[in-house]
Amino acid sequence: MLNSKKYNPDVLSCLANLSNDEVFTPPRMVNDILDMLPQELFHDCNTTFLDPVSKSGVFLREIAKRLIVGIENEIPDLQTRLNHIFSKQLFGIAITEITSLLSRRSVYCSKIADGKYSVCEDFENEQGNIIFSRTEHKWIDGKCFFCSANQETYERGYELETHAYQFIHTTQPEEIFNMKFDVIIGNPPYQLSDGGNQSSALPIYQKFIQQAKKLQPRFLSMIVPARWFTGGRGLDTFRDEMLNDDRIRVIHDFVDSSDCFPGVEIKGGVCYFLWERDSEGLCSVYEHSGENFTYSKRPLLEVGMETFIRNERAISILKKVREKKEKSFSDMLNGGRFFGFHTRIIWIDDNNGSIQTADGKDTFPIKKNQDKDFCIKVYIAHGECWIEKKSIKRNLDFIDQYKVIIPRSGNPGSTILGKPKISEPNSCSSNTYVVAILPSKSDLESKNIISYLKSNFLRFLVSLKTSTQDMPPKAYEFVPIQDFTKSWDDKKLYDKYNITRDEIDFIESMVKPMDLGEVDND
Repeated sequence: MLNSKKYNPDVLSCLANLSNDEVFTPPRMVNDILDMLPQELFHDCNTTFLDPVSKSGVFLREIAKRLIVGIENEIPDLQTRLNHIFSKQLFGIAITEITSLLSRRSVYCSKIADGKYSVCEDFENEQGNIIFSRTEHKWIDGKCFFCSANQETYERGYELETHAYQFIHTTQPEEIFNMKFDVIIGNPPYQLSDGGNQSSALPIYQKFIQQAKKLQPRFLSMIVPARWFTGGRGLDTFRDEMLNDDRIRVIHDFVDSSDCFPGVEIKGGVCYFLWERDSEGLCSVYEHSGENFTYSKRPLLEVGMETFIRNERAISILKKVREKKEKSFSDMLNGGRFFGFHTRIIWIDDNNGSIQTADGKDTFPIKKNQDKDFCIKVYIAHGECWIEKKSIKRNLDFIDQYKVIIPRSGNPGSTILGKPKISEPNSCSSNTYVVAILPSKSDLESKNIISYLKSNFLRFLVSLKTSTQDMPPKAYEFVPIQDFTKSWDDKKLYDKYNITRDEIDFIESMVKPMDLGEVDND
């Protein structure tokens, strides 16, 4: 049994997360983030702080603790000091009405800022400086002008939460408090459903970073998913902005999100950064793994790259590959709708069904078994079916040759790629697969490509380009084309690119082995 006299946990370290998209930040992690800031900020009674996405109030609470000690010499009386800190230095915008109450309780010791239990005596309203104002989306053609939320999903009655976050649903964020801030800091919501499944949700965290930059604080720090390093839906412009911004002076990168948020899985990991308005230069990069980390000081964007490479050893490996100036394997690949079919299969009965076209407007009959009319095999998710040749409207010339098909859905942090297959003559595939067109019509070359795809070397290079489950042709951009009249394995590839023993160990620590047995189409 725990000794109650010794065990006094911080309640903010025990909160259950709202969801994987709105995650409470543990106090320990908040203090690690605050440690990046120049500590003299906490010794100045004029420094102002804003958390524009307050959930538990933990950022403001931990800042308050530092200020209470830091400005004691300037304001010796404790009550006067508390009044000054809470009314003049700390400001927050809650993401919901409930989190506004929780934040005030954490920071002011009272959900009512001007109540009798509040530690600040200077407030004259219930919200104090931690505000919440219900905000509505601005609908244009079914989408929100500010956050791109789906109108059908998020146009709700007043009794329901809108997820129209106040900080980003305005073109003039400076008018919310009518003041400037030295530090903007927080943990924003990560994504919004677009009305489909979770994997198709829209990232939203980038909008909080972009909005915060408009306010031109001296320092900006947020903890967000790390997908923006390499991918993420609609994040190309944001990634370009971030990677070309020399004012990002520090990044802490966590490949495993549970190192920051215990029990929470965020594909691609998380990161937090420090942006300094008045300072430019190389970025201090900390790559974390459990309790350990490695450090490097380097540009966020390496020469010739479009994405952020998370590890120096990875940069070294990639440079060796690029020195060969070989064509990219992505040039051989075609999107999964190469033959014109959507992923969706509708089974009508045990033996018959239909498959949709890419635009979803037309359907063609299919069968589970081959006959004289339904003679073309179609590889689909979790199996195969048969279709009439006349139903194929795209790239019919490739039906009669060997192809290699790769599942479009990958396994980040594991084998990276799904199991590739040989698509033999008289076969095609649905949108479930990316299609590799062979240089010739050789069965041998298709087997050699399969062996190459299963190599740790190739799958490691893919992992550098994307951290999401979606593996379109662009995910293979760092992968070089080989001479596929020859077979390839990791030893041959390591020798070809002069990969060192240390680099080999690194590659093999990053990807899980894939079955190298005989190729089949199970």
